[in-house]
Amino acid sequence: MAQLELNGVVQRYGKQTIVDGVNFQLEAGSIACLLGPSGCGKTTLLRCIAGFEEIADGEIRLRQEAVSRAGQCVPPEKRRIGMVFQDYALFPHLTVEQNVAFGLGRKPAEDAHLRVRQLLATVGLHGQGDKYPHELSGGQQQRVALARALAPRPELILLDEPFSNLDVGLRERLSVEVREILKREGSTAIMVTHDQHEAFAMADEIGVMFEGRIQQWDVPYNLYHRPANRFVADFIGQGVLLPGVVASGTHVEMELGKLVSDIPIACSETCANCADGCDVDVLLRPDDVVHDDRSPLQAEVLHKAFRGADILYTLRLASGAEVLSLVPSHHNHAIGEKIGIRLDADHVIAFKKQSARAHV
Repeated sequence: MAQLELNGVVQRYGKQTIVDGVNFQLEAGSIACLLGPSGCGKTTLLRCIAGFEEIADGEIRLRQEAVSRAGQCVPPEKRRIGMVFQDYALFPHLTVEQNVAFGLGRKPAEDAHLRVRQLLATVGLHGQGDKYPHELSGGQQQRVALARALAPRPELILLDEPFSNLDVGLRERLSVEVREILKREGSTAIMVTHDQHEAFAMADEIGVMFEGRIQQWDVPYNLYHRPANRFVADFIGQGVLLPGVVASGTHVEMELGKLVSDIPIACSETCANCADGCDVDVLLRPDDVVHDDRSPLQAEVLHKAFRGADILYTLRLASGAEVLSLVPSHHNHAIGEKIGIRLDADHVIAFKKQSARAHV
């Protein structure tokens, strides 16, 4: 059964539409993420789900009960929703244990104390209950905020950019830990972020937002390997779009060689199948272009970014087009050097040809 359903949700500030006809549903126990650039409407949508803002049209349902419609809004405190804020919003004058217990209200003291102790152990803060927020690190404060949101066993947990105040290494580690905690608790959750690495680490499903709309709601693998449109291809991961021509229905001829698909080539955004001779732009990820010293196809090294185990090369082809290639770092080539490459793509992602070649 769906824990959360959004049907045609619209939100406006004056005449400006911020959320434009959003539809999705989230099953109980699932973790979802609203991912997109600043200003795309993701935080506004989260606030609508929480009940902090009314909606102009559509409907939001929690466990099949309507909580938001135009002119009707169940207050946040009656939605059984837990919220984890960007700045943690802990009470500085309360101890860790008191902060976590705050959401339990009038629950009997013995039951509340047991729940708090269980949660502190779950989030890795056993023995820290007597400390105050200022005595904790940022990562520990985030765990307290999560424990407080989980304490009353809400129907839904909402996380608003929960890791944005932390350094990169801690963000990546904590996102994995928070996912494990939510899964252990059996919680249903939605997180908002602009960071795709956080989204991939946390979420079962991701909704990529742009201009108030969900561009694609899918699992992380499909967002990366099967983007629904150019915006998703551009926003998720790295890559380039190179021109090609469809041949024999399942082949694309391009400068790097021939790409073969198991099924007829589909031009995303426009039509189901592309006819022979159709001009397309083909999405190539860095792992689709392989360094091969034996290949007769040569490319010039324009830029290189050392990443420890790998180097991300920007390469210029004979035509002047540029591609990216992720190469093991023991292949350390100089700027201006020419190296052998070959195409090794598992499947074809093609878009109808546009007049200007785009980099993504």
